[in-house]
Amino acid sequence: MATKLPSPPKVGMVSLGCPKALVDSERILTKLRSDGYQMSPDYDQADVVLVNTCGFLDSAKEESLAAIGEAIAENGRVIVTGCMGKEAEVIRERFPDVLAVTGPAQYEQVVGAVHEAAPMPPSAFLNLVPEGGLKLTPRHYSYLKISEGCNHRCAFCIIPSLRGDLVSRRPDAILREAEKLVAAGTRELLVISQDTSAYGVDLKHAAWPWKGSEVRAHMTDLARELGKLGAWVRLHYVYPYPHVDRVIPLMAEGLVLPYLDIPFQHAAPNVLKAMKRPANEAKVLERIRGWRAICPDIAIRSSFVVGFPGETEEDFQYLLDWLAEAQLDRVGAFRFEPVEGAAANHLPGSVPEEVKEERYARIMEKTAAISAAKLEAKIGRTLDVIIDVADGEGGATGRSYADAPEIDGEVHLRDAMNAKQGDIIPVLIEDADEHDLFGVPVAMLP
Repeated sequence: MATKLPSPPKVGMVSLGCPKALVDSERILTKLRSDGYQMSPDYDQADVVLVNTCGFLDSAKEESLAAIGEAIAENGRVIVTGCMGKEAEVIRERFPDVLAVTGPAQYEQVVGAVHEAAPMPPSAFLNLVPEGGLKLTPRHYSYLKISEGCNHRCAFCIIPSLRGDLVSRRPDAILREAEKLVAAGTRELLVISQDTSAYGVDLKHAAWPWKGSEVRAHMTDLARELGKLGAWVRLHYVYPYPHVDRVIPLMAEGLVLPYLDIPFQHAAPNVLKAMKRPANEAKVLERIRGWRAICPDIAIRSSFVVGFPGETEEDFQYLLDWLAEAQLDRVGAFRFEPVEGAAANHLPGSVPEEVKEERYARIMEKTAAISAAKLEAKIGRTLDVIIDVADGEGGATGRSYADAPEIDGEVHLRDAMNAKQGDIIPVLIEDADEHDLFGVPVAMLP
């Protein structure tokens, strides 16, 4: 007689915020799946809905509150977690019916709240989970979080109050996770943290046994070992400390993608000082020239804040001139926005909103022109491209080494009949615009 299995509860997930929050969501779902829970793609079928919130900016908080409200309206059984969980009283005042509120990276508390809200029927047949864990990204790329929290106290940021001081993971644990991801089909590892350059500081860069040798808890050592796994390795949130120079040769050797995501935030000394940015005295332009001498193809992306309190027209022009010399490959810009609890809110010299808008438009125009010129220079070159989407009819979209998913540009392919998601193929670049490249697989050429 066939055994009739009990139906496990279903969990829905709404994940907001940065890639670090996305990794938190993946870990929570992986643990719940290993406990036997099923995942629901919509509100209707879910027995409980998790909302992983973002609390970095006031606008992000409003988005999080709106997501909680939608989940309450559509389902009614909601557990809130993530950065905004630090403001539980705000959430409960707006939504008194939420079942539980937990803070960021509180995996056990979230899972415990789910167990209480939707108990799992006892069964030895329901504890199933893929070896690589559950993912919210496509199969071919994965975010690899190497630490939590941050030791800096930048004036505009409240991350330390949300996620605490730096807590680095052991390097052997990171490498084991990376191995499992690659074995499960990951072709690109995106290394993330709040400050990747500071990885291992709290561990005093101690070494752990790995593959018959040892590996230190240090960005350079970790990048080298990750590069041996056979996947693309992309470094995000890298502060330009002096030891970053030792990663550039790994890029020149092909172990790590020649790509650095460095959150410069500004260039004018007065603004950097007011921001309390680390490493603001570094001769960054000289360092960039040195990096390009070692690895000419290195792509550097960054983000900048315009309209920070006290930013003068001279400061902003300094930033534009700096960008003209730095020639960064990818740039994002943000208008300064006060965040509750941030020290910057109390600084003098508030910049009017219309001035912020005008400066935002100018910096975007400047950086778009730089991007267009840099992309035009790639016409005629052959670049490896990782395929994100293939329509099966010859059209495909992917990314080069210079493009991180969802934040940078894309490479649009024609005549890519055999391309599949996750393939890494050589592509002849035929055209470019301000943001994207266009090309054809080399194998398709006559």
